[in-house]
Amino acid sequence: MGSAYTVKIAGAALSPILRATARNAVAVALGAVDIAMSTFRPQSELSRFNAHATTKPFTLSPDTFSVFALAQQVSAATSGAFDVTVGPAVDAWGFGPGRRERVVEDTEVTALERQVGWQKLRLDEDASTVAKLRPEVRADLSGIAKGYGVDKAAQALDALGIEHYLIDAGGEVRTRGRNPEGRPWQVAIEQPEAGPRRPRYIVPLSGLSIATSGDYRICFERDGRRYCHEIDPATGRPIDNRLTSVSVVAATGALADAMGKLIVLGPEQAYACATKQGVAAHFIVREADGGLRDLMTPAFAALGGMPFPA
Repeated sequence: MGSAYTVKIAGAALSPILRATARNAVAVALGAVDIAMSTFRPQSELSRFNAHATTKPFTLSPDTFSVFALAQQVSAATSGAFDVTVGPAVDAWGFGPGRRERVVEDTEVTALERQVGWQKLRLDEDASTVAKLRPEVRADLSGIAKGYGVDKAAQALDALGIEHYLIDAGGEVRTRGRNPEGRPWQVAIEQPEAGPRRPRYIVPLSGLSIATSGDYRICFERDGRRYCHEIDPATGRPIDNRLTSVSVVAATGALADAMGKLIVLGPEQAYACATKQGVAAHFIVREADGGLRDLMTPAFAALGGMPFPA
């Protein structure tokens, strides 16, 4: 999926055999998700669904169908801020596979509206199929599949009886148990800036996942204006709403990953949406003077995190 992953295991030292078994199990689990749901693979199940230019139902594997089903639930919960059908707009702006960034003209944005909209998908749970209401609709699972992959990797470690671990796949993190110091895993929310990565806030996690969406890493500039890879499904354009970072803590990596798209809504609406639903979310807002302000929901504050010492 154009990313990398790491796994940290704490607790009792693993035998060489168990270490090798764990390494292979994680690779297999993540590899299966990558093969099925990557936009970088022309023969992935997702790519074949996107090439299925008809309104006839397309049969999906259980894992891919589960991701589509969760995606639709999150779309409904976020008023469409998370929308897997935004893929054509992401590609048009050059943020898809191949990365050829460009400014999209108004006429093309208007034309893309026919393809974008989570309600243009129809899921049949009994048949495990997804149908498009318009043949040209395509899906991009980049905002949820890595989180789901982390969940599958965690299941693989659980099955081996490994009780203390942290899995990080491109910033989507899942934890269990304790770190080597015997404390909850200490996970950093990074300072939203384009330079070297440094922590801004530390969250103690055990048995939970965290994922962050931001407007500051993947972006380009044209004529003095910056365009980021976070595309608003409602406008077909990169966001420009002062909300520069959203970190969500949830029971699963897939849910945390997808809920990060609250960033599309802007500070006030995103905070209201997360608070109403009891979502543990941390927001970083860019003020008019260029300063940064932290905002967190009550559920996130209850986790007991703290700012990283300056």
